[in-house]
Amino acid sequence: MIYTKTGDKGTTSLVGGTRVLKCDDRVEAYGTVDELNSHVGLLAELIRQDEPHYFDFLKQVQHNLFIVQTLLATEKELPYELPKLADTAVTELEHAIDHLQESLPKFRHFIIPGGNVASTQCHVCRTVCRRAERCIVRLAQQQPVSEEVSRYVNRLSDFLFILSRHLVVARGQEESFFE
Repeated sequence: MIYTKTGDKGTTSLVGGTRVLKCDDRVEAYGTVDELNSHVGLLAELIRQDEPHYFDFLKQVQHNLFIVQTLLATEKELPYELPKLADTAVTELEHAIDHLQESLPKFRHFIIPGGNVASTQCHVCRTVCRRAERCIVRLAQQQPVSEEVSRYVNRLSDFLFILSRHLVVARGQEESFFE
């Protein structure tokens, strides 16, 4: 059954069973990551044909974002093991960033989102990712948050920025700069 009626009064359950308000900072953090995951899914579909390698990479990012959501939704030690981000999750993003940057021209100005639909969707993902990061930082001021989660989300926004540039340049299009 999709509806339980347990949230009708504005509360939800965290992993472990504790009920909190739906406006709780923890819920805001994992909810924003959930929104990001949906946007990344759209981006993956937009590049599926032209960029199969990055389609697969984004599918792995989505998997990692589900892990991030789970970790953010868990407020206490549990008697069972939770999924964890792979030790290589951050370095995989860094390697992808480095690889993409090799083929991109240097830039010295702010880039105006655009160029094509996929590149623009990268920027939407990037800005939602930055908002998720701000939510995570706010949450970390109140309760422990895994450093790996914070690093992953931070690096993901960098990857999305570089991928947006790649999706313009690889198609022979011009980037738009704010000068």
